[in-house]
Amino acid sequence: MKAKISKQKILLVIFFTIAFAGFAYLTFNETGIMKYIKIKSEVDSLKAEVEKLEAENKIISAENDSLLKKIPAKIERVAREKYSMGKKNEIVIKIEKQ
Repeated sequence: MKAKISKQKILLVIFFTIAFAGFAYLTFNETGIMKYIKIKSEVDSLKAEVEKLEAENKIISAENDSLLKKIPAKIERVAREKYSMGKKNEIVIKIEKQ
């Protein structure tokens, strides 16, 4: 009877050793769960960046469209803000942010 219990213990130890090795392999190999989690995180951050850039692209497209339509108020605002231009007899003061 003692030999039978010993065989069961050996088989149990072998089973858990194989199970642990399999789990470790699936978790930590180059295509394992840890790599998947890391890549999924990168994909999520890239998706957020793409959404931000798409929103920025819409704003720039709208600004471009209004400049192409030659709306005087829009052209004047862009000239003043981006190129520090002013009207005749107007003094332009630049304030630099630190």
